[in-house]
Amino acid sequence: MKDKYVIGLILSIMISSCSPESSTKKEPLSWPNATAPVAEKIPHNRIIHGDTVSDPYYWMIDYFKKGPDSSKVVSYLTAENKYTEEMMKDTEGFQDILFKEMKGRIKETDESVPYLKNGYYYYQRTEEGKQYYKLCRKKGSLEAAEEVLLDVDKMAEGFAYFALGGASVSPDNKLLAYAVDTVSRREYVIQIKNLETGELLPDRIIRTSGSAVWAADNKTIFYTAKNPVTLLSEKIRRHTLGTSSDSDAVVYDEKDNTNYIGVSKSKNDKYIFIYSGGTLSSETRYIKSDDPNAEFKVFQPRMKDVLYDVTPLEDKFLIVTNDNAKNFKVMETSLENTGKENWKEFIPHRADVLVEGIDEFANYLAISERQNGLTQLAIRDLKDNSQHYLDFGEAAYTVYPSTNAEYHTDILRYGYTSMVTPSSTYDYNMKTKDKTLMKQQEVLGGYDQKNYVTERVMAKVGDGVEVPISIVYKKGTKKDGSAPLLLYAYGSYGNSMNPSFSSTRLSLLDRGFIYALAHIRGGEEMGRQWYEDGKMMKKKNTFTDFIDCGKFLIDQEFTSKEHLYAQGGSAGGLLMGAVINMAPEIWNGVIAQVPFVDVVNTMLDESIPLTTNEYDEWGNPNNKEAYDYMKSYSPYENIEAKEYPNLLVTTGLHDSQVQYFEPAKWVAKLRATKKGSNVILLKTDMEYGHGGASGRFDYLKDVALSYAFLFKLEGITK
Repeated sequence: MKDKYVIGLILSIMISSCSPESSTKKEPLSWPNATAPVAEKIPHNRIIHGDTVSDPYYWMIDYFKKGPDSSKVVSYLTAENKYTEEMMKDTEGFQDILFKEMKGRIKETDESVPYLKNGYYYYQRTEEGKQYYKLCRKKGSLEAAEEVLLDVDKMAEGFAYFALGGASVSPDNKLLAYAVDTVSRREYVIQIKNLETGELLPDRIIRTSGSAVWAADNKTIFYTAKNPVTLLSEKIRRHTLGTSSDSDAVVYDEKDNTNYIGVSKSKNDKYIFIYSGGTLSSETRYIKSDDPNAEFKVFQPRMKDVLYDVTPLEDKFLIVTNDNAKNFKVMETSLENTGKENWKEFIPHRADVLVEGIDEFANYLAISERQNGLTQLAIRDLKDNSQHYLDFGEAAYTVYPSTNAEYHTDILRYGYTSMVTPSSTYDYNMKTKDKTLMKQQEVLGGYDQKNYVTERVMAKVGDGVEVPISIVYKKGTKKDGSAPLLLYAYGSYGNSMNPSFSSTRLSLLDRGFIYALAHIRGGEEMGRQWYEDGKMMKKKNTFTDFIDCGKFLIDQEFTSKEHLYAQGGSAGGLLMGAVINMAPEIWNGVIAQVPFVDVVNTMLDESIPLTTNEYDEWGNPNNKEAYDYMKSYSPYENIEAKEYPNLLVTTGLHDSQVQYFEPAKWVAKLRATKKGSNVILLKTDMEYGHGGASGRFDYLKDVALSYAFLFKLEGITK
C-alpha cells in the first residue's frame, strides 16, 4: 500500500506542477465501429385531454412494475452497457489513471472533527483501503478510551451497496438506534444496539426513512414510515422497545400526498416535532419529549401558500416563515400560545436578504442568510439582540453551520469552502468573536491554492435578468475561446448550488478545463423569487438561463461552442435534456446523470415514487394547462430529427428518485430520431440507485468515466 501511495503522490505533484498546456496531449477524435443497441418498439398510446401521444418505449417500465421477471429490460440495459464499454474501450487505461489520480488525493486514514453531545465526543474515522468508516465516541475527554459504536466497514461486507441512515443515541447514552439500506432505494431498516453489551435488540423496524427520534424515557422512539409502493413518507409511528413493530401506534397520518413529513427533536431536547410540508405550505405538530404518549398538538394549522419552521428557546418559540414575507422573516411567540394570532416580529423581512434558517443556542442565534447570491452567517446575542456578521474575504464562497449538537455553549461550528479553498471546519466563539480552524480537507499530492483562480461573473439573459456564474480554472489557462469548459447547474426545488471545492475536479482543471457553475433560476441563490421564477409555469426560465449562460461564456471567450460541455443530474438532468432540444448546436458534449426526462408520463403515474410530492414543483398534468406546458418542454416529448451533441447518460436500476426507464426510453428515442454521427452512450449501474455507489472510492469510477468521455471529445489522452 505504501508504494501505491507514493506513486499517487508523485503523479499528483507532477500534474499540479504542470501548466494546463503541457499536461495535455490532443489527438483526433475517433470512435470504435460498434453497433448501438436498437430498442424494440411496441405500440402504446397515452390519451389524456383529447391528446394522443405514441410512446413505443413504454414497455421499459416493466422492471419497475414486475421486478426481476422482466428479463427483456435487463437484457436491453445490459446491451447498452456493453455498447458504452466498447465505445469507451480505448479510454480504459486512462480511466484507471484518472481513478488512481483522484483516489490518490484522498487522505485514506482520516478523522472528522469530534463534536460534544451529552458528555461524549463523537466522530468518524476512516482507514486506509477501507470504503466506509467507523462511528466512534469518547467519554468526557478526547484523551479517553475510544468506543467504536458501529464498524460500517465490517457491516457492509458482502453487500454491493450499503448505506447507514440516521444514528441516534438515547438520552442516557446506553442505546443506539441506527438504520441500514442495502438496496439503494432509500428505504431503511431501523435497529437498536445496546452500547453497554454490544448486543442488538430484537427490535427491527422496516420501510422507514432512516431516522429515529428518542423520547426522554430512553425506551420510546418515533420514526417515519414509508409506503412500500410509492415510497412516500406517509405516517409517523411510535415504537416502544421490546414490542413488535407491527403494533406501533400511528401518531400522525398525512392525508395530503403532495407533502413530505418527518419527525425531529429540538436541540434543547425538550420537544419532539412532526413536520409536514410541500413546496408552498407546511404544518408543525409537537409534544414535550418527556411525555411520549401525549397527543401531538398543532402549532399553527397549515395556511395557503405559507411555510413555517419552529425553533424553541428557553422562554419562547421562534418561527421562520414566509407569511407576507417573500424572503422569510423570524417571528416569536410564547411557549403556551402558538397560533399565528400571537406571533410577533423578531427579525423583520428584508427584500434583499433571504433567511434560510436559524441555529439556536442558550444565549445566541446563528442565522443563515443569503444576499447577492452568497451565503452569510449572522450572530445575534439573545441578551441584548445585538447582531454581527462573520467576514470571509473571498469573492465566491460557501459558509454553513456545521454540527452544533450542544445547546449550552458559546461556540458555533461552521463549515467554509470556495472553488479554490478545501472544505474547512471552524469553531467560532460568538462571545469573543475569535475563530479557530479545526480542520481543513487535506489534498494529497501538493495542492497549492495559489495555482488556481476563481471568478464570479454576471450573465445577462434573455429577459434582462443577471445570472451569477462561479468559475474556476488553473492559472495559465487561456481565455481566448480555445479552452474546454464544463458548465454545471441544477435549477430546481429552490436548491442552491453553492461554489465549493472538489479535489476530483482538479483532474479537469490540470488538463486545461475551465469549470463553471451557473446559478440559474429554479434555485434560491438570489432569493425566494429566484426559485419561484423557475418552477411550475415559469420552468422554461431555468432552461433559457442555462443556454444564455453558455452563450455568455462563449461571447466572453472563456470557451467556444466547439469546446463547451454541460453536465447536470436528476432535475439537473431534465435541464440537460431540455437545453439539447432547445439549443443543441452550442454544446460539443453533455453528461446527463440520473436525468428526469420523461416529465409528463412520470407525473401522470402516481404509483411512481415521489410523483405526487412533486405537483407543486412541476404541476399536475391531470390539469390541461399544466399538461400542455410540461409537454412543451419535457425532453422525451420534444426530440426532433436534428443533430444533437455527444451524450453520456447514467442511471441506476434501483433508483427510487428517477426511475431507470426515463433515461433508457430517452436514449432509445434519441437514437432512433436524431441526425448526424454524434454518439449517445447509456451506462446503467445494475446494483445502485440515485446516488450511485455507496463506498467512498467506488463512485470515483463513475467520475473517471465522465471525465474520460470529456477528454475523448477534446482529444486529451493523458
